[in-house]
Amino acid sequence: MTKPSRPFIIGVSGGSGSGKTSFIRDLKALVSSQKLCVVSLDDYYRPLSQQKKDPQGISNFDLPESFDSDKFILDLSRLSKGEAFDITEYTFNNRDKKGKTIHIHPAPVIIVEGLFSLYFLEDTDLLDMKVFIHAHPVHKVVRRVKRDRIERNYPLEDVLYRYVHHVNPSFDKYIGRFRESADIVINNNESYEMGLELMKTFILSKT
Repeated sequence: MTKPSRPFIIGVSGGSGSGKTSFIRDLKALVSSQKLCVVSLDDYYRPLSQQKKDPQGISNFDLPESFDSDKFILDLSRLSKGEAFDITEYTFNNRDKKGKTIHIHPAPVIIVEGLFSLYFLEDTDLLDMKVFIHAHPVHKVVRRVKRDRIERNYPLEDVLYRYVHHVNPSFDKYIGRFRESADIVINNNESYEMGLELMKTFILSKT
């Protein structure tokens, strides 16, 4: 019997507010779950008690050590071998929301989405393609403010503080460099429709 080939794994990264989550949500709506599996790095955040604090005592969620990278790589390795697993949705410390259990099942194409997805996978054999979502800093900060105030109930002052002291430095140090080495760069200043169609067509060609 011929052994099934390993799934094709695509890492999707970009700065906070670049539109990664929206892009992946819309892509999932266009491609059957039998063909595409999505793993979100957000679900590998460490508990709040384990987050590193800055000199002002504010937890910094924009550092590589904010995530359980060992578990993330282990789960992705299992998935690449055809093993399914369950993970609990991370709720960004929202006490009013209980994280649901997410069942992750194998598929011919796997997308791994998150701030540090390319960073964590660059020295592994678990990455076949690198995609970078790019947006102008002004668009990113506006989207970040809207998201954190509405979805996560963060005060505006807190959102802006984190953007200046945590988000931007992390992007410059760990994330921005992947734009130059990415196989595909999707610009999302106004719309990512062309990039969405490109990715849909590519995924279908792999399945």
